[in-house]
Amino acid sequence: MSMNESAIIVAGGSGIRMNSATPKQFIPVNKLPVLMHTLYAFYGYSKDLNIILVLPSSDLNTWKDLCIRHDFTIPVKIVSGGQTRFQSVQNGLAVLDDEGLVAIHDGVRPLIDKEIIAASFQIAALHGSAIASVRLTESIRELDKDQTKTVDRSRYRIIQTPQTFQIAIIKKAYQQSESKSFTDDASVVEKAGFKISLFEGSYRNIKITSPQDIVIVESLLKTI
Repeated sequence: MSMNESAIIVAGGSGIRMNSATPKQFIPVNKLPVLMHTLYAFYGYSKDLNIILVLPSSDLNTWKDLCIRHDFTIPVKIVSGGQTRFQSVQNGLAVLDDEGLVAIHDGVRPLIDKEIIAASFQIAALHGSAIASVRLTESIRELDKDQTKTVDRSRYRIIQTPQTFQIAIIKKAYQQSESKSFTDDASVVEKAGFKISLFEGSYRNIKITSPQDIVIVESLLKTI
């Protein structure tokens, strides 16, 4: 790696939409918690990668128990999250040096592959940011009061993670006050006045949000 590379894995979800008392990042998929699949993917990209895992303070003991149970020994630095995702990313950034690159990724996207991780770092090194995205595959319509109208779907992208940045840029962006308009890290960086660069992600890079997603991820993991 030509520049220092880090990854912040944000894992602060709940099991509400999953109809589960277990936080979705800890739900077992193919015998391992979802979050462990994600961490193995990043470790598989590079064993030299500096991995920061951001977890709610209330989940730290659960995570320790899971690591013992599954003999999980990948070296990661654990950081306590905040009340919101914005605050959790801030906490993760606080333990990084100001130089290098950082990929910020959802802990419940376990199917990320090393080629996309590599591409994100390469593009961010050149352009300052690299946001994984995919094209829409279905038609969409825009709501306009009591009517709807068709829109050109080729002008839109579905945004994923990793969202990778030069650390100096993302740290400066996260000095802003938190806003409801911040839907992801790219929106934070854009509000700070920096350009956002998109690159091609993958339709396999599913974010687990519902029970149906677990079924899909289990099936796809068997093909890896």
